[in-house]
Amino acid sequence: MSHVLAAVAWPYANGPRHIGHVSGFGVPSDVFSRYMRMAGHDVLMVSGTDEHGTPIQVQADADGVSPRELADRYNRVIVEDLHGLGLSYDLFTRTTTRNHYAVVQELFEGLHQNGYIVARTTLGAISPSTGRTLPDRYIEGTCPICGYDSARGDQCDNCGNQLDPEQLINPKSRINGETPQFVETEHFFLDLPAFAEAIGGWLDRRENWRPNVLKFSRNLLDDLQPRAITRDLEWGVPIPLDGWRDRADKRIYVWFDAVIGYLSASVEWARRTGDPEAWRRWWSADAHGKDALGYYFMGKDNIVFHSVIWPALLLGYSGEGDKGGQPGRLGRLNLPTEVVSSEYLTMEGKKFSSSRRVVIYVRDFLERYDADALRYFIAAAGPESNDTDFTWAEFVRRNNDELVAGWGNLVNRSISMAAKNFGAIPPAVDLTPEDRALLEVARAGFATVGELIGKHRQKAAIGEAMRVVAEANKYLSEQAPWKLKDESQKERQGTVLHVALQVVSDANTLLTPFLPHSAQKVFELLGGTGVHAPMPEIVEVEDLDGGPAYPVLMGDYTVGARWESVPLTPGTPLSAPKPVFRKLDPSVVEEELARLGEA
Repeated sequence: MSHVLAAVAWPYANGPRHIGHVSGFGVPSDVFSRYMRMAGHDVLMVSGTDEHGTPIQVQADADGVSPRELADRYNRVIVEDLHGLGLSYDLFTRTTTRNHYAVVQELFEGLHQNGYIVARTTLGAISPSTGRTLPDRYIEGTCPICGYDSARGDQCDNCGNQLDPEQLINPKSRINGETPQFVETEHFFLDLPAFAEAIGGWLDRRENWRPNVLKFSRNLLDDLQPRAITRDLEWGVPIPLDGWRDRADKRIYVWFDAVIGYLSASVEWARRTGDPEAWRRWWSADAHGKDALGYYFMGKDNIVFHSVIWPALLLGYSGEGDKGGQPGRLGRLNLPTEVVSSEYLTMEGKKFSSSRRVVIYVRDFLERYDADALRYFIAAAGPESNDTDFTWAEFVRRNNDELVAGWGNLVNRSISMAAKNFGAIPPAVDLTPEDRALLEVARAGFATVGELIGKHRQKAAIGEAMRVVAEANKYLSEQAPWKLKDESQKERQGTVLHVALQVVSDANTLLTPFLPHSAQKVFELLGGTGVHAPMPEIVEVEDLDGGPAYPVLMGDYTVGARWESVPLTPGTPLSAPKPVFRKLDPSVVEEELARLGEA
C-alpha cells in the first residue's frame, strides 16, 4: 500500500467553471483517485478555490462587491458543481482560510531565511486612468522572444517563456486598452535560477511522464529568471516580514500562494480529522520515502507552475537549492511524483471563452444531462494527450450508441431476463468453454484496466472496460438464453444468465471510477446493499482559526467496492430494472447549437 496524494488544480473563483476546466483537472483526478482507493492505497485528494489576485479585485469592482463577497459567491457555485460531478475530494477548501495564510507565510519565511527570496526594485505597471496596479496577465503585447502578438505580461502561451510586463512590445491593458505606465517599486523575488540544476536533475529522473510535459518542463530550465512573488495589491496574503506585514498595499501574489494550497489543504484536512500531523504521511520526505507518491492534475497552461515553480518552492524550503539552507519547521517536503497535464478541450471548433459566450458551464450541463454522461465523454474522448473538440453530435452519439446501447443494454437485458425467469440470481452449473472464456475476459480486465489508469491512460482504460461489455453482449446474443424455454433447458438458461450477471458485476466495478453514479445503481440492481461508489458531501464548516465559515467537499471513502471480482450469490432477489442511462433525442444537437448561436 502507498500513500497517494492527488493534488488537483485549484479553479479560480472569479466565475463558474465550464466543462473544459473539469476535463483537465476534475474528472481525470477523480477517476485516478477512485481507482487507487479501490486498489487499496491510502489516497488524499485535495484542492479548493483559488481566490486571490487582481483578477478577483477587478471582477469584484465591476460587480460592485468586495473581493471576499465575490470569492464567497463563486466558491459556493464551484463546490456545488464539483459535488454534482461526484468528484471525491477528501477536502476541497479555499485559499482565503487563515490556515492557508499561515502555511503560505511559513513557506515564504523558510525560503527567505534560506536566501531564495530576495528584495529588489523593479518596474510595476500602473493604469494611468485609475492609478491602480495592473495584473501581469491583464497586460497584453508582442512577445520579445518569438514575436507572438497576444503574449501576456506573465507568460507567452506561444513559446512558453516567462515574461515581465515591461518586456512586451507595445503593451496594452486588457481591461480598457490603455498603455500602462511603468513605475519603480520594491518587491520580493524568488531566485529561480538557484534551482535550475536541482530541478534539471529531478526531471532527468522522471519516468513515464507524458512526453509533452517533460519536454516543455526541460525547455523552461534554459532561461530561468528571478520571478516576482509580491505585488502592489490590496487583496492577498500579507508578507510575513517586519516592515511589510502591516502594509495594505503589498501582498504575496496569487501564483505563489495558490500552489502552496496543496500543502495547506492537506494540513487543514489533517486538523479536521483530529490528527494534526496526519498530513506528513503524504508530504514528509524524512518520514515517508518511496511509499508516498504525489500526482498533480491540471490543464497544460499550468505545467510551469507544477513542474518548475512548485518544485523550486519545495526544494528551497527544504534547503536543497544551490544556496543550501535548513528545512523549515514542516521539515523536508516531497517533490511531485508526476505532473499529469491534459491538453485543451474546445467546443464546436472554438476555444472556450466565457467573455465570448462560447462556453458550457458545468451547472448548466448538469441541469440537463446526467453527470456520468459527461464523465464518460471526458474519459473516452477527452483531451488526455491531444486537444479535443467537444461537439453536441459526438456527445449524443457516444451517450446513445455506447452508454445506452452498449453498457445500459447489457445491464437491462441480463437483469430483466434473470428477474423474469428466476426472480433471483440463478446458480451456474457445468460451465462450458464459452462461459469460462467470458468470465476470464472480465477477470483479466482488472489487471489491464487498473494498470492503464495507474499510468494515466484513461482513454485506453475505459476502452478496455467497454471491450468487456462488448464481449458480454456478444455472448448473450450467441447463447440466446431467451430461446431456452423448455424445462430441460432451464438449468442451462440459468447458467448463461449467471455468467452474464457476473460479468455485469465485474464490468460495473471496472467502470466505477469513471461512472460512479450509475455504478451505484447497477450494484443495487444486482441486489447489492450499502455503498458501492462513495460520494462527496458538501459540509458547512467553521474556519479552524476564527475566520468566516464556508462550504467544503469531504467524504468517507473507506467504504465501497474493492478492485476485484466478487462472486455473485445465487438466490439474491432481483427485480425488473429501470434504465440506468437516458437516451437523448438527436434534436438535442440542434437545440444546443441554437442556444450557442443565441449566446
